[in-house]
Amino acid sequence: MSAGSGVPETIEFSVVVPVHDEAGNASALAREIATALDGRSYEMIFVDDASRDDTRAELVALKAELPALRVVGHRRNAGQSRAVSTGVYAARASIVGTLDGDGQNDPADLPKLLARLTRPDAPSNLGMVGGKRAKRQDSWSKRMASRIANSVRKAALKDGADDSGSGIKVFKRDAFLRLPYFDHMHRFMAALMQREGYAVEFLEVNHRQRGAGRSKYTNLGRLAANMSDLFGVMWLQSRARLSGGVDEL
Repeated sequence: MSAGSGVPETIEFSVVVPVHDEAGNASALAREIATALDGRSYEMIFVDDASRDDTRAELVALKAELPALRVVGHRRNAGQSRAVSTGVYAARASIVGTLDGDGQNDPADLPKLLARLTRPDAPSNLGMVGGKRAKRQDSWSKRMASRIANSVRKAALKDGADDSGSGIKVFKRDAFLRLPYFDHMHRFMAALMQREGYAVEFLEVNHRQRGAGRSKYTNLGRLAANMSDLFGVMWLQSRARLSGGVDEL
């Protein structure tokens, strides 16, 4: 521990949570993360994407209660992918987990995903373990739109991901830093990891109803963005060339 702070000097696991207008959800989620990771050397980084409500103030006030909590704020709204990227760059651990800020992902699943990624017999190139939401607690229309989008994306990209929209993931920080950044890239992380030569695995995770607030996405808006991005990721896949490793001579 650093003197008087209650924060470990060596951080083994960083949890990044992008939030935008999540007052009423953010503080409860932070406390759940603290409970799920109690006894571990960790930090949680909430990235406030220029919220217009009390999200930022709610989180800052919570820092005295939760020493592992860090709060980073965007000066203007930049989207979920940028918030995730901001958090990963700020992270001090070599392993990073992400959760959506609406509370629908269950922090209790983080240790399970972390154990899968870091198990002794894991493939040496395993870069990420993603969550696959079981018994999704969303509207019928949202589930159907997601099912269609996932089927099209999976067939086109051959990434093996049945649920690319799940926000709960655990991955190696250095693997993420190799990925090309673009808006909405968080939905294509499996394909982007594989493009860089990393293996990706999936585990079923819990899914919960949203607490306060409402979703920031509409079905049509998400579908339009996904289709545009899909062609971009297909192009990235077609232009990938791997070195097979690097040797210093």
